[in-house]
Amino acid sequence: MRKLLFEILVKPPLTERAPAADESALAELARALEQAARVRLGRSLAIRQVDAGSCNGCELEIHALNNAYYNLERYGLRFVASPRHADVLLVTGPVTRNMREALERTWNATPEPKWVVAVGDCALDGGCFAGSYAVAGGVADVVPVDLHISGCPPSPVALLEGLLSLLEETARVD
Repeated sequence: MRKLLFEILVKPPLTERAPAADESALAELARALEQAARVRLGRSLAIRQVDAGSCNGCELEIHALNNAYYNLERYGLRFVASPRHADVLLVTGPVTRNMREALERTWNATPEPKWVVAVGDCALDGGCFAGSYAVAGGVADVVPVDLHISGCPPSPVALLEGLLSLLEETARVD
């Protein structure tokens, strides 16, 4: 035990290197998303995140959108606490049987126009949790899905690109 504690104290922490900063591309992507939201909705985009039973990997990437590096608030994109104020539901994880009704209620409480984005591979079809007695299925098995952002977990940039494509696609349909 003493040897293990000594190794922990002596060795440097094992961390990954930070990704190369491409702040101009990120800023341009966020500005395009803000502009698309203003054109489509006439205001900023309000996002409600719903964890339907995930492992929290996708949530970590979604929460990174609010950190100092991505800082979506500066572009007018914001996360809201109530589905009654949301335009987009970001749903993560396979829908567990316990969360099925909560997801349906959240979807029903969200005013029109509303979009559902299934985030991560588990949200598509249940991922590695598919077939479990506790899983009702993917998000599309419970509520209509407008966009799926793949990845395990998808990066914050992939999330921004997905939201931008959702707004641009719905603007073309209307």
